[in-house]
Amino acid sequence: MRVAPEGIPFIVIAWIIAAALFMGGYVVAAIVWIPIAIWVIAFFRDPVRDGPRGDDLIIAPADGKIVSIIPIHEPDVIGGPATRISIFMNVFNVHVNRYPSNGTLTFRRYRPGKFVNAAAEKAALENEQSDLGITTPRGVLLVRQIAGLIARRIITDHEKGHVVHQGARLGLIRFGSRVDVFVPEGVRIMVKEGETTQAGITVLAEWT
Repeated sequence: MRVAPEGIPFIVIAWIIAAALFMGGYVVAAIVWIPIAIWVIAFFRDPVRDGPRGDDLIIAPADGKIVSIIPIHEPDVIGGPATRISIFMNVFNVHVNRYPSNGTLTFRRYRPGKFVNAAAEKAALENEQSDLGITTPRGVLLVRQIAGLIARRIITDHEKGHVVHQGARLGLIRFGSRVDVFVPEGVRIMVKEGETTQAGITVLAEWT
C-alpha cells in the first residue's frame, strides 16, 4: 500500500509502541493497540487514482461525503456568484487531496482559525483554512482546505504560479476535515448532497 510521506513518522511511532507493549509483556494492551496502528497506516494511504479526465470536467478533490451544495458570493477568485460544493472527510477516508482541473495556481492564501466540526457551516468562516485559486482552460475555480475538529495540520503542496494537473496531489489534511470547491455560475453540477466522492475519480461538475 502506498502511503503519503507525511504519515511515515506517525506509522513508525505507532508500530514502535505496539512492539514495546509486546516486548514489555503487556499483551492485552498490545492487542488493543494493534488496530490503532493499522488505522494509522490506513489513514495515510495514498492510492493511485485513475478516472475521467478533460478540461470540461471538474473532478472531486477529496474522498468523503457531500454535506452541502449552495449558491454563494465568492469575491476573491470567482469574483461574483458561485456554487460551493462541500466534501466532509471523516477519519476513515483517504485524506490526500487532488487537483480538480488542469491549470495554474493564480491565488493562494492561508488563514489561521479555530477547529470546530468541519461539517458545520460556521467552519467555512471560523476554521483554519488554505485557499487555492486555479485558472483553468475553461475558467477559474477555488479549492479550500478546511481543518476540522481534530485536524491540526493542513498541508498544501504548491505555491502560486505552479502549473497543476487534474488528479495530481494537491496536499493533505490530517485527521478529519473538509474540502470546498467553488465554481462559477453556468457550470453544470453533477452531484447531490449526501453522495460520496472519490478524489481524482468522481465528476463534481462540467463546464458548459
